[in-house]
Amino acid sequence: MPRYMVQIFETPSCFGIHRNKGMHDFWGPVYICPSPTIPQKCQPRMEISKTYCSDNCYRRMRCSLSRNTLDLNHRFEPMSKSRKINSSLNSGVTLPSLIFILAVCLASAIFPGRVSAVLGVVKNFIFVNLNWVYVWAVTVFVLFLLFLMFSKYGEIKLGRNDSSPDYSFFSWISMLFAAGMGIGLMYFSVAEPMQHYSNEIFANSSYVNSAKNAQLYTFFHWGIHAWAIYGLVGLALSYFAYRYKLPLSLRSCLYPILKDRIQGRWGNTIDVFALCSTFFGITTTLGFGVVQINSGLHILGVVHETGFVYQAFIVFILVSISVFSATTGVDKGVRILSNLNIAVVILLMLFVLFLGPTVYLIGSFTEGLGNYINNFFNLTFNTHVYEDASLPWFYNWTILYWAWWISWSPFVGLFIAKISKGRTIREFIAAVLILPTIFNFMWMSVFGNSAIWLDNHVSGGALSALANDPDALMFRFLEYLPFTKVISFMVIAIIMIFFVTSADSGMFVMNSIATKNAKVSPKWQIAGWGVLLAVLALFLLNAGGLEALQSMTLITALPFSIIILVMIACLVKALSIDKKYYEQEFSVSTVPWSGKLWKDRLRQIVKVDSQNDIDSYMRDIAGNAIHELRNEFIKNGIEANINQGKEPNFIEIEIRYDLVNNFIYGVRSETKDFPEYFQKEENLSDMEDGQAYFPLAYFGDARQGYDVRLFTKDELIADILKHYERFVAIISEDKNKMFISSNANRRIR
Repeated sequence: MPRYMVQIFETPSCFGIHRNKGMHDFWGPVYICPSPTIPQKCQPRMEISKTYCSDNCYRRMRCSLSRNTLDLNHRFEPMSKSRKINSSLNSGVTLPSLIFILAVCLASAIFPGRVSAVLGVVKNFIFVNLNWVYVWAVTVFVLFLLFLMFSKYGEIKLGRNDSSPDYSFFSWISMLFAAGMGIGLMYFSVAEPMQHYSNEIFANSSYVNSAKNAQLYTFFHWGIHAWAIYGLVGLALSYFAYRYKLPLSLRSCLYPILKDRIQGRWGNTIDVFALCSTFFGITTTLGFGVVQINSGLHILGVVHETGFVYQAFIVFILVSISVFSATTGVDKGVRILSNLNIAVVILLMLFVLFLGPTVYLIGSFTEGLGNYINNFFNLTFNTHVYEDASLPWFYNWTILYWAWWISWSPFVGLFIAKISKGRTIREFIAAVLILPTIFNFMWMSVFGNSAIWLDNHVSGGALSALANDPDALMFRFLEYLPFTKVISFMVIAIIMIFFVTSADSGMFVMNSIATKNAKVSPKWQIAGWGVLLAVLALFLLNAGGLEALQSMTLITALPFSIIILVMIACLVKALSIDKKYYEQEFSVSTVPWSGKLWKDRLRQIVKVDSQNDIDSYMRDIAGNAIHELRNEFIKNGIEANINQGKEPNFIEIEIRYDLVNNFIYGVRSETKDFPEYFQKEENLSDMEDGQAYFPLAYFGDARQGYDVRLFTKDELIADILKHYERFVAIISEDKNKMFISSNANRRIR
């Protein structure tokens, strides 16, 4: 007999799997029932037999449990007496991903020159000939998010309407910031402004113009456009996961198009792509981060050289911390490290601000922000097509950045989605687009403008001469500030924390993709992703294959940019359905209900009317109602006419006027098609050819009509009078004269 190892606990309505420590493991053939009642309390090693349940027992649990329990929706897997390796990995996603990852990494390490050359040719072809795809894609991302933020859809929650955020606002911002920018913020905060400042494209300008351009393009590359890419993917993931109850996976973002096919090969292909892209991006970034840490420690005299042995030791220490952080979960390790990191980052920024040219930095930030806003759309659409000399710079900076952010978006988007449940769309977009952007601008202004000011006023060009050595540039820059060693060690500490938060977030995300967002995974499995990251990063670092892997990462951005555009179409479709669903009011025909005829109402609701049924309604209900009402109008001195027809079957009452438009209220036969899933539902009435017939009310002023099949004769007469009273009230007001007499039934000559 198969045995199932579970942990049992009792609730008023169901059994579940309790995750709290201290609970006993129970062995036995367990049967989960819709509403089971156990006659005695469970004891350790107790055999729970089928006799405790009714005949309709099944080994599936679908019940709403408390926050301290695990909500499962899958079959319990039989366990043999000899325990097997516990794993939640999905072979359809994991195996193809690992094969491709290992193949690319091995090729990059064994033949770094050849692979880098081939991938470099492909990358350059894309950047030169298809750069407009990136420009337009990123522009659409930004505009779409801005539209959502200010639209009616901004009120929709990422989750149930009564859901609340899982994390405080500060923790939420800290975690998405640490995952989104991480090591790159330390690596490029001095290097990028200095490279723009010393680039020959801007070299012919004055010091002031060169400094302004350096700040402007740094803002452009690290601002709203970058976060719009992350934000859009994160929004789509969290919306479909928490609103539509789909798995937290990229495949779910295409559900409106693929429907149930997201569970098959199409879905697996999308997740394989996301997993590989995430792995390549994190591996490359961690490799560069290790080099910068090693360089800083060497400059400070902590290590004697920048060799592979030291880099391997650094990776071992930091990945061990990352594994510990990841296995403790987002609520503990990742959140605590992110909060700590953002606090230390702010402290470091304040140090440099007050130890450097403070007044200059505050003024340059203010002017730079205004310059960015003034040039926002020019920067967004600029392809430098009329400036041949600047095209190589454009390819190697702007297009490379857009490709890099897009390639990182599966990783960052999944992590942001994981921590964003309960936020409204407006809150999500505003926070993701604006807050990290403002902080990035402050950070880049303090470090980048300090370096440019020191290069021009103190170092005599020594810093700009190191522009092409970003690994050492940050630490050489700090030598011109007081308390150099203290600040330098603080920088190394921040890079290390960014390394850890990027790695543990990466492990968490990759495991989520590889398991199709399994609720629980063994710790060894999460740790395995960290070990694989560390081994392959060092392998490529030692063999010189990181550049090839970086090119591969950038190449994957092109197809993924198209996928994100498709996600926008899916979001639009899903949001419109969502909004319409919650704005749907009760049918007009239910307004006069008193409850006296509820059995007749129920019979009418569950029945699908045929053509004969509607013909009977048109004759017995609508026809009698309109004829009776016409007679009453005539008794009250109002001339009323009845118009009828057969194709389509309709009847209407018309009251004609000379100087204003006529009053018309009619009912006609209409049909509607039911979707296929609706037709297959067994718990609904049968229908002919997937169609239903219904009587539709329509009006002379072409307002939206509605189904009146649930109206009785007297209720239909009351509805006509309600519209007639409205009509009389409108034509009696002088301010409406121009509108209601514009046509005047074509009688005015």
